[in-house]
Amino acid sequence: MLLTESDLQAIALTLKAAMMTTGILLVLGVPIAWWLARTRSWLKTPITTLVALPIVLPPSVLGFYLLVTMGPHGPVGQWTQALGLGVLPFTFAGLVTASVFYSLPFMVQPVHNAMEAMGTRPLEVAATLRASPLDTFFSVVLPLCRPGLITGAIMTFAHTVGEFGVVLMVGGNIPGVTRVVSVQIYDHVEAAEYSEAHRLAAVMLVFSFGVLLALHTYNQRQQRALKGAP
Repeated sequence: MLLTESDLQAIALTLKAAMMTTGILLVLGVPIAWWLARTRSWLKTPITTLVALPIVLPPSVLGFYLLVTMGPHGPVGQWTQALGLGVLPFTFAGLVTASVFYSLPFMVQPVHNAMEAMGTRPLEVAATLRASPLDTFFSVVLPLCRPGLITGAIMTFAHTVGEFGVVLMVGGNIPGVTRVVSVQIYDHVEAAEYSEAHRLAAVMLVFSFGVLLALHTYNQRQQRALKGAP
């Protein structure tokens, strides 16, 4: 067998976490991107910086603060315990929560750039047609920003699949619960199972290449379509 049962279990868990993270960030990240694209508040620069922080912050640092915050003595941990939900660290829910924070800029930034590039003209036209703000957002803004949405979703999914430091710090290494592909590869190397590590790493290499190839192909088609538009 090319991959072990534990490898396949880690792959399934990784894909599940990546899909959930992408879905959550589509719901949360798009409104954040829209606010950043439209606001003139002095908070725009600090919030933009905060959103981008996971790009430059060491994953272990982000993971540590998430672990403390969501732990039994942290504010989020105390809140979840009061609700009878227990604590999030070393659970699948905690893994997804950490992934949402870590992948946030990979969703917000492409969508934000697409919304800013759209300009104000489509919004002005919608206003003259007496479209409500909500109708304008769903009927005008989102269709025009579709390339940014697709790019953000693909990058978020791929980035979540490749996470290691944050998920290991917050999720730990529990088989079938929080042991994702990156942690599984680490376990193989630690156990000197280099053949197993190589096979699983090769799968991830092919996956990453395929994702980036699909993204570049899509962007090139979009650029050709724009150049061919009147």
